[in-house]
Amino acid sequence: MLVADEFFLIAHNDTRGRAKLHPSATGLGLAGCLLSELILGGHITVAGGDLSVVNTRPPADALAHTVLDQLVGESQHQSVRIWLSFLAQSAATSVGERLSRAGVLRRQESRRLLRSKVGYVPVDPNAAAWPATRLRLLLERSDPPPTLADAVLLGLTAAAGLSRELLWSVGPRAEHRFTELVASLPLPLKELQTQTEAAVGAAVLRGSS
Repeated sequence: MLVADEFFLIAHNDTRGRAKLHPSATGLGLAGCLLSELILGGHITVAGGDLSVVNTRPPADALAHTVLDQLVGESQHQSVRIWLSFLAQSAATSVGERLSRAGVLRRQESRRLLRSKVGYVPVDPNAAAWPATRLRLLLERSDPPPTLADAVLLGLTAAAGLSRELLWSVGPRAEHRFTELVASLPLPLKELQTQTEAAVGAAVLRGSS
């Protein structure tokens, strides 16, 4: 599973598919994940608050390909915060559809008055719960070692305010390892995590004002 897919499952209830965060925080977290997938794939980098495309070779994943095409097509916009805000508008739907195509989620449409609402319900609750369980096990055990994608996912769950979903049942050693892994992220990914956290914080403040 890609970073945004696992984030989506952690950020939603594993039986009913309901979001655990405010929609803005969910969207921004997923937007950060989508950009992280392109950094991990060697397509973009982030520095000084801006992102730049370093490889236009199409990614294998269709959604990553779409996001890269958007970055290339609007190359005059380089601010990470602008791209986070833009991608956040459709990230939940885009990633939900990717998981639906993979057979992990089932698309569910409901009508209320004159509006229709689309949601995504887990096909198998155990499979939907696995990403959070997997990360908890990773933090508590020394084997297998975490991958860079694991560290990115941990950083972006923290940025969006989802740390409690992972740390509620772990001990001090796992919490320390969580902090260490996030702190050890390479600079482009660390900056993406910081920018995502700042964007989520600003969105929460706007929502409470």
